[in-house]
Amino acid sequence: MAVLNIRVDDYVRDQLQELADDGGVTLSEYVRTLLLEAVVPVHQREVKHGDEPAPDSMRLVDRQMLALLHRILARVLPEGANDVDGDLEDQLMRAKILEEGFTGEYGWETAGFSTELSKRDCQRVLDILDMFRAITYSIDDLATEGSPVGKELRFALEFRGFDHNDALERHMADYVKFVMRDDRWTELAPQLARHDNGNAHHPSLDTYVRMLTEYRRIMDDRRRGSFSRKDYLLSLEELQRIAESRIHPSNR
Repeated sequence: MAVLNIRVDDYVRDQLQELADDGGVTLSEYVRTLLLEAVVPVHQREVKHGDEPAPDSMRLVDRQMLALLHRILARVLPEGANDVDGDLEDQLMRAKILEEGFTGEYGWETAGFSTELSKRDCQRVLDILDMFRAITYSIDDLATEGSPVGKELRFALEFRGFDHNDALERHMADYVKFVMRDDRWTELAPQLARHDNGNAHHPSLDTYVRMLTEYRRIMDDRRRGSFSRKDYLLSLEELQRIAESRIHPSNR
């Protein structure tokens, strides 16, 4: 354990000693506790996705703008309204919280908002969708060429969505629905429908990342002379490699 020597005025030392005596501890123990509280936050729990607390503070200009919006909404809500926008009294209460700066009540302002899905995680979802699109087209093409993929391998390479019991994966599942709303990746819709509409019911992100890593390895190893659609189709052997990558290396 490291030893730290500090110099303080005599009156500071005397006051610290009095406080230590009042607490029934030695001066050294008392000062050590003060230092630990300054360096290591006490009782700070890990913040997980979807569990971020309300802000401790807001800029004055943000408070003014939000409070004004609450007061406007309070005036335009239909009489008797009490849906997600609340009612007149609810909106005026939120405006009051912001105007008075009651930071302990800022949770009212953030309630119902989702944690941001980071740009990195959004791109992960898009990359995973692109991979499964390539897999699906490849399976269809092999069937057309007279080399159908076996039922077991097809099932292993289906996109099952994400685990709705995990906050991050549930958010990713919501993003999948959002990006598919305008008929993108429609070839994956039947697979999601077969798997409880995209609820995998077990953690899936790590598995997809391993598959994606193998898929990228396959695509990077190719030497393409042209840029036709066929260049992005996978062979039966490559599909098997991606399916095998689903299993964690420690369990292979």
